[in-house]
Amino acid sequence: MRASAKRRKRNGMLHVMLLPGVVLLFIFHYIPLSGIIIAFQKFIPAKGLFGNQVWVGLYNFRYLITLPNTFKVLYNTVVIAFYKIAFNLAVPILVALLLNELANLRFKKSIQTVIYFPHFLSWIIFGGILIDILSPSSGLVNKALGILGIEPVYFLGDKRWFPVTVVVTDVFKNFGFGTVVYLAAISNIDPTLYEAAAIDGASRLRQTIHVTLPGMRMIIVLMMVLSLGNVLNAGFDQIFNLYNQMVMETGDIIDTLVYRMGLIDSKYGPATAVGLFKSVVSFVFISISYYIAYRFFDYRLF
Repeated sequence: MRASAKRRKRNGMLHVMLLPGVVLLFIFHYIPLSGIIIAFQKFIPAKGLFGNQVWVGLYNFRYLITLPNTFKVLYNTVVIAFYKIAFNLAVPILVALLLNELANLRFKKSIQTVIYFPHFLSWIIFGGILIDILSPSSGLVNKALGILGIEPVYFLGDKRWFPVTVVVTDVFKNFGFGTVVYLAAISNIDPTLYEAAAIDGASRLRQTIHVTLPGMRMIIVLMMVLSLGNVLNAGFDQIFNLYNQMVMETGDIIDTLVYRMGLIDSKYGPATAVGLFKSVVSFVFISISYYIAYRFFDYRLF
């Protein structure tokens, strides 16, 4: 009973620490859910959210299907989001494994700090830096390519290169955060497992395969489950700050479509319908991924 009381007291303090985040989540994510009714209305702002709006049923969804670029935008979103999810899982794991092999602790911490820094920059700042660096005339990247005898590449103005640029720059900005998470998981692995593997004659590579990776399994599954909920989230902040009319064919995504329809064209009903569709699909994917994690990896979030 005494141990149970201590556990409740410790968990109670943790719940109090979570309270501000839960309150903010409720205010900015759950209260606005009442606005999904706009997806089924011919919404006129002057009448108010709960005013006498005209109910149109599924008209807004049928309207979206008839648009010529809807399925292209959906395709762009899925492709960009898929590659972001894949590389944002793989690259941090690889970098964490490499950093784990460094014997010099000070050098290791310095590398962690350097690669983690871009994560704290907003896409407004980081996007401006990228525009300068990737400029075809004065950018550092194209100057380096010129030294190698390669013609300048218009990374942000060529529809063939834009999706690749989006994925690479997103991974570059965020892989430091994932690396820190995986390094924390590695630090929790029992050192005696490495000692036992070394006694059995396992090389560093085999220790990584048979000790380190299995020890990271749960956090890898957690990151995978959380990331699959973003299958229709290709990154509005990033693409909005980098794209232009020349790359709309391959760079336009669901979030930028919602922005143009809702805030520029004032088509509130169709824009809300797109957002609702995206939320439902994301919920389905994260539910399926959680079931797979529970069924095959014995992972439980709750």
